[in-house]
Amino acid sequence: MDISDVSDLSGLPAKTIRYYEDIGLVRPARGANGYRRFNETDVHKLAFLARARSLGFTIEDCRALLALYEDRDRASADVKRVAEEHVDSVDRKIRELQAIRATLSDLVAKCHGDRRPECPILDDLAGARATRIK
Repeated sequence: MDISDVSDLSGLPAKTIRYYEDIGLVRPARGANGYRRFNETDVHKLAFLARARSLGFTIEDCRALLALYEDRDRASADVKRVAEEHVDSVDRKIRELQAIRATLSDLVAKCHGDRRPECPILDDLAGARATRIK
């Protein structure tokens, strides 16, 4: 199969497939003409990677998960550890986003949103920037 076929089957753009090849996540064979020749295993790996990435796993997590997937002697505890670490990361991001939302909601509530130039949102942003510059 060529890259356009694999793109259709895996749901990944050709650019992403080439990137995954560049970083060693997939290694398609090359034809005499130098073109990539993908097989069913490559398609399966790419679909695996697409699903893992859609769940927010990092590239390094994907590399670890793919290695575990290919290792028939793996311990499921190793897979679970990677997933649990990712859940912790997602929970951390959720807390960060909730804090951002709370701050933004507070700022929006303080802003009159009328024709006056005073704006607590801009004042806060300017204060945060001034604090970092010092």
